[in-house]
Amino acid sequence: MASADIDQLTDALAKTHVGVELSYKGQGLKLDDKQSVEKIVLEIEQFHGLKALRLEGNTLGVEAAQAISKALESKKDLQRCYWSDMFTGRLRCEIPSALKSLGSALMMSGAKLTELDLSDNAFGPDGVKGIEALLKSSVCYTLQELRLNNCGMGIEGGTILASALTECFKQSSAAGSPLKLKVFVAGRNRLENDGATALSQAFQLIGSLEEIHMPQNGINHRGITALATAMQDNPNLRVLNLNDNTFTKRGAVAMAQALRHLSNVQVINFGDCLVRSEGAIAITAALRGLSVLKELNLSFGEISEAAALVVTQAVRDKTDLVKLDLNGNCLGEDGCEALKEAMENMGMGDVLGSLSDDEGEEEDVENDEEDEDEEDDTEDEEEDEQNCINGLKNRSIFEGSPAKVSLGSAEILSFLQTPTSEKLLNLGAKRVQLFEQQVDSSDASKIADIFLQLSSVYNEDAEVNQVVLELADALLKKTLSSLQFQTYNFTTSLLVKLGLLKGEKKAKNVCVLPGHLLTLKHCVEQDYFPVDQAEVLEVFVSRNGKVFASCPSARDDLKASLEKRISA
Repeated sequence: MASADIDQLTDALAKTHVGVELSYKGQGLKLDDKQSVEKIVLEIEQFHGLKALRLEGNTLGVEAAQAISKALESKKDLQRCYWSDMFTGRLRCEIPSALKSLGSALMMSGAKLTELDLSDNAFGPDGVKGIEALLKSSVCYTLQELRLNNCGMGIEGGTILASALTECFKQSSAAGSPLKLKVFVAGRNRLENDGATALSQAFQLIGSLEEIHMPQNGINHRGITALATAMQDNPNLRVLNLNDNTFTKRGAVAMAQALRHLSNVQVINFGDCLVRSEGAIAITAALRGLSVLKELNLSFGEISEAAALVVTQAVRDKTDLVKLDLNGNCLGEDGCEALKEAMENMGMGDVLGSLSDDEGEEEDVENDEEDEDEEDDTEDEEEDEQNCINGLKNRSIFEGSPAKVSLGSAEILSFLQTPTSEKLLNLGAKRVQLFEQQVDSSDASKIADIFLQLSSVYNEDAEVNQVVLELADALLKKTLSSLQFQTYNFTTSLLVKLGLLKGEKKAKNVCVLPGHLLTLKHCVEQDYFPVDQAEVLEVFVSRNGKVFASCPSARDDLKASLEKRISA
């Protein structure tokens, strides 16, 4: 072989890339025009079998993007595009054009992407329009990971994105290979409720998600509830990160219901989400089915000491758990020590994260700000609370049409409005049947109200007490066996009304009577009462002596029964 031929072959081999990735990551290149990307274009063209292209950490202009796009038109093997932080210093109007050029090139090449990362590009909703056609195309039928963190999409961008993903799923399904997106990242995008709701509908349709990261998006309970509904249709979900949104109780309860369907979850990050004590207890009720849980973050959520201790109980059997974050809550100095002691006693002291930013006990915390999520429908909920014992017209506790009130409804209503022993006995021999027929067991809060009204007449009269316990058994046995009933919601409602747990809404607590505690004592001793809810009650009953100052004997009896039920 001639010397010239050898030199030519050597030069060709030197330009042939070995491997699958071409990277310009973090080089800080200012790529404005065609001339500035000549070397990059040449290297792309000469890279045979290119599967991954890294352009992050540079700044790409429209003309430069067009030149690179031309080189990508023949790269049918391309699978992964790492294009985050790629437009620093560019005018916002430039970015959609650059993205459209790159997307068109991929569509022309016939590439099948598995990963697309456009994070940290502040392109807003117009930028989403720039990749809309790409996301709908066959290039993305194979997409497994989509990362759009910190892009400023807003509600409009989130809605456009949701529509594009929906269309991609429909078209890929029609082509015989449905989109199976596994990882979705869209933190810090101001999606708010409408954007989150639109995306939840796409998630529900796709059903293959394994990781969802949507922190810091201004989503409150409405959007969280929509996402929770979608989560139930993604049974392979392993990581759920919704940090720094606003759950409150309603969002937390909805997410707890979703978690019951997600046995593969390993990481839950609800930190800085204002889940509060009621929400935390609801979430812990779902944790029992999560056997592979590795991380749980409920930090900065206004969770009380007792509620935090309930959380520790729920993770005691999690052998894979490596981190429990309860920092920044309302534990107080004694509460922090109690939490550490509880985890140490379970042999999990190293799992508990730092508590250095604890906010102090609940009564020491000032909370003058109105929650964003409570601006709507507060009046409706307060009215609904009053309907528990005030009339049949809204059917809040009674089933059936108000025009066809069955015999006995008026007597039951009269008793609930002003409970007396005489009214209770006057219900007659069919009292149990009347309660079972007319009391709606699907509303936990109202069942708690009825239970307290009923147990308030428990006294020293044996006949009255027998009737109270008889009706309490009938009421709770039916209620706690209902498939639609949320036992933890009943428990937290009862705790709030007894003044043992701070609720989200200001409400007048009942005056705790011995009858309340003695009736509850009887109920927790029965087989129908869930052991896990007895554990929750025991934590609060054991740590709230002031509430029971007027009936210490009844409190001690209840505590003893709870401990016996738990240890049985």
